[in-house]
Amino acid sequence: MADSANASAPASLTAIAGRVETRLREFLEPEQARWAKFDSELAEPIAHIGRLVLAGGKRLRPAFCHWGFVGAGGDAADPMVANAGAAFELMHAFALFHDDVMDDAASRRGNATTHAVFAERHREQGWAGEARRFGEGVAILVGDLAFVYSDMMMAGASAQAWAIWNELRIELNIGQVLDIAGSVRNERSRHKAEQICRYKSGKYTIERPLHLGAVLAAPERAATLLPALSAYGLPLGDAFQMRDDVMGAFGDTAVTGKPVGGDLREGKPTPLMARAVEAASAAQAEVLALVGRSDLSDSDVARVQQAIVDTGALADLEATIERLTAEAIAAIQLAPITPDARTELVAMAAYVSNREQ
Repeated sequence: MADSANASAPASLTAIAGRVETRLREFLEPEQARWAKFDSELAEPIAHIGRLVLAGGKRLRPAFCHWGFVGAGGDAADPMVANAGAAFELMHAFALFHDDVMDDAASRRGNATTHAVFAERHREQGWAGEARRFGEGVAILVGDLAFVYSDMMMAGASAQAWAIWNELRIELNIGQVLDIAGSVRNERSRHKAEQICRYKSGKYTIERPLHLGAVLAAPERAATLLPALSAYGLPLGDAFQMRDDVMGAFGDTAVTGKPVGGDLREGKPTPLMARAVEAASAAQAEVLALVGRSDLSDSDVARVQQAIVDTGALADLEATIERLTAEAIAAIQLAPITPDARTELVAMAAYVSNREQ
């Protein structure tokens, strides 16, 4: 495996992102205008969907769907693959709107979260009821709209593609249930943490987008293509989420767009924390027990971060990420896909497992 410590985004990712963003604008702008004409109150909530999906993001799911499609012999210019990419971005937006409510997150991609914006609007206007509940209610409904819009982008897909689409959404929600339950229970089992890691993010970021793209292009080859793509997508999906966990504990807000130590305050049941707790001395365990407190100060976060490093958990997770990435690259070299897709998926593996945001 080539040294990928400073891997940058593959050039193809920019082109794929551009096509998907164009499709999102083509869909969302008329939709916002339609409902604003019906009632001007609806313009801003729908605009929040566009604000989130067009304000950045890595476009990884559309990219993996694209290379699954092209790798199976599909034409890169086929509108269906751009529609599927847009569907993934809208579905991901649904998850983010709801996730921000569940985590009570104040910011996302450098902007105030939707529930925070509408709660503040409620307070400014002196409206009846509780500002927090109003803001969360609007954000949940905006997320639900994004979920429906993602389905609309899948219009015309085959029954086989819809079966994958439905399964990946079930898996995502199952992972989220396990995640919030694990947080409140202060779950530190490595097995459970890795299970959550895979289902709440890894599968729907890499494996399932590859599956969907492949089935859209060559449904008759699904029995051969899907296992080969899983052999790449599952270990890389795990590495992807583990990298996310490192950023959630150590990331720079200016780079990630999220508060420093956010995952530590929320007590997320991550493979990183599981490793730290397993290896901790009595003194380190006392520091790690602070994780999950919403009032964790910046100095407490720094102490926890140092304890994670001192237990060897961070180094162990980094080695695991490297091993899983190498496993994924070895698997895709054997997959029955086109050479250009193979080359791009190797580059994507290096990128997603070593990114900084």
